[in-house]
Amino acid sequence: MGYTVALTGGIGSGKSTVANAFAALGIDVIDADLVARQVVAPGTPALAAIEQHFGTEILNQDGSLNRRMLRDRVFASPVEKSWLDGLLHPLIHQQTQQLLTESTSPYALWVVPLLVENQLQSKADRVLVIDVSPETQILRTMQRDSVSREHAEQILAAQATREARLAVAHDVIDNNGAPDAIASDVARLHAAYLDYAAQAVSQETP
Repeated sequence: MGYTVALTGGIGSGKSTVANAFAALGIDVIDADLVARQVVAPGTPALAAIEQHFGTEILNQDGSLNRRMLRDRVFASPVEKSWLDGLLHPLIHQQTQQLLTESTSPYALWVVPLLVENQLQSKADRVLVIDVSPETQILRTMQRDSVSREHAEQILAAQATREARLAVAHDVIDNNGAPDAIASDVARLHAAYLDYAAQAVSQETP
């Protein structure tokens, strides 16, 4: 497996915007959220297990997973969350590792929203944190997901703290400003990551 940069940040921090900027530079992006959706797609064993555990009401009319209902169910019950994590985390990890192994770009960007919560930082060569203020996170989440301030605050409270994420960061992008302000940060980090990846390859070569 090649050089891996893990990108993380809290809800509403702008992880997708930053990841897309790296993708535009030709970097393979492996998104844990996307993998999480794939492992519970219609017809998968994981979706069948979820339906058996929670009942058919957990499915939409088209047979896909009602993610919002599932999120509400596990949000309210640590026991149900533990069950779901036990089912999905190994599947997500297996699929993610496969995609990282198949990456052909100089380094791979691994987007992991719950990097700190699941203590996965040691699985990457470098950690990039997208940092914004909690107030910015709340306002963006309310606007994007059409939820109340209280709901946005609950989501925020359930995630790792800003300080905990910054504590594991090798690199930080401040994304409190306009989206187009991050382009120079991405370009600078991209150049650095190319160097780090090249150094890692040279060290592995006998």
